[in-house]
Amino acid sequence: MNAPVDAPPKYFTYYPGNYRWSAEMLVILSTAPYGGAEISEVDRIGRGLRDRVGDDEAWFEAWREGADLLRLRAGEAEAKGHALTAASNYLRANFYYQTADHFRQPKDEKALAVYRQSLECFRQFAALTDRPRIETVELPFEGGSFPAYFVHAVNAGGKRNPCVVRFGGFDTQKEMQYLRGTPELARRGISYLLVDGPGQGESIRFRGLHLRHDFEVAGSAALDYLATRGDVDMARVAVMAMSLGGYYAPRMAAMDPRYKACVTWGAIWDYHATWVRRLERIKQAALPVPADHLLWACGVDDYDAALKKIEGFRLDGVAQKVKCPFLLLHGAADAQVSMAEAQRLFDAIGSKDKTFRVFTEAEGGAQHCQRDYLTRAIDVMADWLDEKLK
Repeated sequence: MNAPVDAPPKYFTYYPGNYRWSAEMLVILSTAPYGGAEISEVDRIGRGLRDRVGDDEAWFEAWREGADLLRLRAGEAEAKGHALTAASNYLRANFYYQTADHFRQPKDEKALAVYRQSLECFRQFAALTDRPRIETVELPFEGGSFPAYFVHAVNAGGKRNPCVVRFGGFDTQKEMQYLRGTPELARRGISYLLVDGPGQGESIRFRGLHLRHDFEVAGSAALDYLATRGDVDMARVAVMAMSLGGYYAPRMAAMDPRYKACVTWGAIWDYHATWVRRLERIKQAALPVPADHLLWACGVDDYDAALKKIEGFRLDGVAQKVKCPFLLLHGAADAQVSMAEAQRLFDAIGSKDKTFRVFTEAEGGAQHCQRDYLTRAIDVMADWLDEKLK
C-alpha cells in the first residue's frame, strides 16, 4: 500500500511546508483591500524567494528592495503634485519595509534603519491621503509616552464620536493595525487610536519599552489621552487587540472599567504555558516569527529568563473581572493557539454580554487571527462594534 498522504491545507499556502513564511504571505495579501499590498508586487517578490525558502536574510533583502522601489515612485509622484498616487505607494512601502524587518533577528542597525524608513513612509502617507484623517500623537505615562495614531471617524454625525483603542500583539505594530481593516472600520463613524504598547513597534525599538505583563499601563494611558480630546465620547470607548493581544485586551478591560466594550482577536489563556510547549518542540512549533524574537521582546539573553519574564501573562483571575460587552474571535484551525484554550478564556470572562465567534474551515478565517479571510473578520467586528457603541 502507498504511504498515507497528508491532506492539503484548506487555505492558500504560498510556501508549502514552511508555516512561518506561508503565514506571513497570507498576512501580506490580506491587507490588499485596505491598501497594504498589491498582488502583482507581492507575487513578484514571493516568486523570487521560492528557491530561498527559510532564508530570512534573503527575505529581508527582497522586501526591502520592493519597498525601496515604491518609496522612489511615491517621491516622484509627490514631486509632480500627485498626492494620492504618492500616498498609496508610501503606504505599501511602509508595510513592505516592516515585512522585511519582521523576520530579522537580532534587530541590528540594518533592521532599525529599515524600520525608520517605514515610519517615515507612513507619516508621508498620512500627510497626503484624503481620508481618513490621521494624527500622530503621544500618550503620556510614567514620565515617558507611547507613540500612537489617532484615526478620525469617517461619516460621523456627532461632535463627540465613539472610539476604539487598538493594539497589536507579539510581533505586530500600529501601522499593521491600520492595514488590518482600520480604513473600513473608521467608515462606520468610529475613531481609532492605534498604539504601540510595551514590546511593540516604536516603543521597543526606539524607546526601550519591553514586554510587561501589566499591559494596562498602555490601556489606561490611552484612555487618559482620549479624555483630553473634545471629539471623543468617553462613554463609548472600546479596546481591541489581536494575537498576543488576546491577553492584552481582556486585561485592559478588566483593569480599567472606563472601557465599555472589548474585542479579543485571537485567544490567549496562559502565554507562559504556550511558550513552554513551543520550546519543548521548537522545530515543529507554529511560530509567527523566529523564536529568539521572544528574547528581544523581553530584553533578556536566554529562554529561562524569558520564561521568567512572561510568568505573569496568565488570564485566570483576570478574565473573571471583565464586565463590559466582550467579543472573542478565533479560528477553528488556529495552529498557534488551540480552540480548547480559546474556550477556557471565553468561559472565564465575567461579562454577562459575551460572544464567541468561531471561524471554521468551511467558512474561511479558520487560521490565526483570520489571516486567511480578513475582510470577513472585519465585517463581524464592525457590525458588533456598531451595535455596542452606536
